[in-house]
Amino acid sequence: MASPMEEFQVSIHTSPGLTSGTYSSLWIALIGSEGETLPLSISLANQHLLPGSVCVVKVRSACPLGLVVLVRLRLEPRPGFPDLPWKCCGVGIQRLGVGGVDGEGQPQGGDAGEFFPCGRWLTSAEGEVELRNGTVCLLSSESELKLRDHRVTEMQNKKQKIGWRVFIEGAPHCVDVSLVSQLGPNLSYTRQSPGINLHYLRGFTERAESWRSFEELDTFFSHNGRENSIAKYVQAHWREDWFFGYQCQNGCNPLMIRQTRLLPPNMAVTSDMLRPFLPETSTLEQELEKGTIFLLDYEVLEGVPANVINDRQQYLSAPLCLLHLDQQGELKPVAIQLQQNPGPQNPVFLPSDPVCDWLLAKMWVRCADFQCHQLASHFLRTHLLGEVYCTATLRQLPEVHPLFQLLMPHIRTTLQINIQARASLLAPNGVFDKAIGCGLASLPAMLSRSSARLSYRSLCVPDDLEDRGLAALPRCYYAQDALRVWSALHRFVLRLVELYYHGDQCVEQDTELQSWIMEIYTHGFLQKPQSGCPQSFQTMMELTKFVTMVIFSCSALHAAVNFSQMDFDLWMPNCPASMTRPPPQTKGTVTEDNLFSFLPEVNSTCSVLITLSMLSVPAADYSRYDHTHVHTVHKFLSSSRCHCVSTGSRSSAPAPPAGLWRKCRQNSGPLLMTSQTGTEN
Repeated sequence: MASPMEEFQVSIHTSPGLTSGTYSSLWIALIGSEGETLPLSISLANQHLLPGSVCVVKVRSACPLGLVVLVRLRLEPRPGFPDLPWKCCGVGIQRLGVGGVDGEGQPQGGDAGEFFPCGRWLTSAEGEVELRNGTVCLLSSESELKLRDHRVTEMQNKKQKIGWRVFIEGAPHCVDVSLVSQLGPNLSYTRQSPGINLHYLRGFTERAESWRSFEELDTFFSHNGRENSIAKYVQAHWREDWFFGYQCQNGCNPLMIRQTRLLPPNMAVTSDMLRPFLPETSTLEQELEKGTIFLLDYEVLEGVPANVINDRQQYLSAPLCLLHLDQQGELKPVAIQLQQNPGPQNPVFLPSDPVCDWLLAKMWVRCADFQCHQLASHFLRTHLLGEVYCTATLRQLPEVHPLFQLLMPHIRTTLQINIQARASLLAPNGVFDKAIGCGLASLPAMLSRSSARLSYRSLCVPDDLEDRGLAALPRCYYAQDALRVWSALHRFVLRLVELYYHGDQCVEQDTELQSWIMEIYTHGFLQKPQSGCPQSFQTMMELTKFVTMVIFSCSALHAAVNFSQMDFDLWMPNCPASMTRPPPQTKGTVTEDNLFSFLPEVNSTCSVLITLSMLSVPAADYSRYDHTHVHTVHKFLSSSRCHCVSTGSRSSAPAPPAGLWRKCRQNSGPLLMTSQTGTEN
């Protein structure tokens, strides 16, 4: 006797975006635990994949399918029409009973139906794509053999398409992709328009000469910074010592400052030298013991070759700067040595020196900070390592793994922007080559040295703040806010880990997870045990800490070091990208008139600002966290004291620009923010 025919009502949902539709035809087949249907083209039913549309078709099977576990889709270009990608929202499946459908087309009888989410772009070049239901699970929870096989096949295919290559020896590896077009639409994004009018920056391309005066810079700034209130504040206060100290704590590079209990042995500073800048009843030794002395040390720049810009040799320094936390809670510089090795031609500059000498010394420190900020704090910590996390996630975790769902909203854009950076910003004739002091020749030394100095502890906020002693700084709002963000993230990640891992043994036995962390250890931390990066996970808390670090680095930290760049750098003397004369070897030779002979030339200044303005805007296609875990997010937000994720007034501080938190809100991802509007990345 012939088997009874099974019938299913299938609804194909196209995402609502204006470009989500396609001219292509769609073939669909259902795969069950016991069999599968023949492919069916929805174009036969005269239905089209329009934005926001739902195409409903009936699919029949001549034999029992059992449980429907996969939906197979394939796009076929329509002759004579463009081969456009299609943004599929998902596919609904309902097994029809003997009653078929009612007069309104609704199924009668049968099962309750199931939805197979997609939420991504499909292309004809991919061939067959298989969707599974929205259940997120670990490999150990897979009960259907076909789903286990599908999981293995998915990872095999991804590893064939996505590989590793060495970018710079001694630095984290990068994805083996050279063109953004090779990423496909799901790993690409579109930036918003620049936040400032580039019209007033582009007209200086041919002006390869120094700025003439502060009045000329004021005119330039009035056109380009008139709508940036923070940049205006920087312009007004950049000369002041307290603001220099404020930027070390809360500027776009708050990762260099650290407490010191001992004077650097290579810094020619004495207690008598600093006595005028300390409390009357105290000594340098007492202040060191109390923990009120802080250090900026740019030794990573020692010996790094400087660039040649506009056929003119540039200069770098590797300064040391001591700062003192005074009784009013302000952190102020008290000594600056511009090179690492002490000597008669390497004087220690003091606040009591002539005004222009002291100002120039601070400008040299800010120039060194620019180099370290761009390549170490920004590019290495958030971009290169973010690319490692993303590539390892794509290669080692299937899409139904809970960590894939958790992490991808925060890391998926790193591949495109890093590929573009290597092809433009960090390429010959790019901005690093043409406008920045360290230049392309120093890139290998800077990235390999910075990578060697990087530790897992320095990437984890509580450990980093403890090691750098920043709890002693009452106005270090970066430390305060970063700790709040970390704490909120950590609680959320722990909830999610507890949802899927029912004990430490489950963590140890997750082979996909263990392969993921080993790949990060191998390609991100270059198999260096001294980095402290875990090679495996034994406990839920180890996993929670590492995942929290990944999300923080690629969202909140990136927001802090990236989106604030124009605020602090738009007034160029505050943060020069290069210096055109060597560091002074004596005091008393600098006047305000010749300060500009040290600063970047006009065209290179504008080149840097154009680049920073374009980097400082988020992506246009910001997307929320996957709907699968919305109930978990809501549960977390309702049960956690989320007042910690709000900006509080800080009436005890001076009136500087807002700290990390306002910037963090622009890019901290959907896990923390309850009122995202879709403009952030």
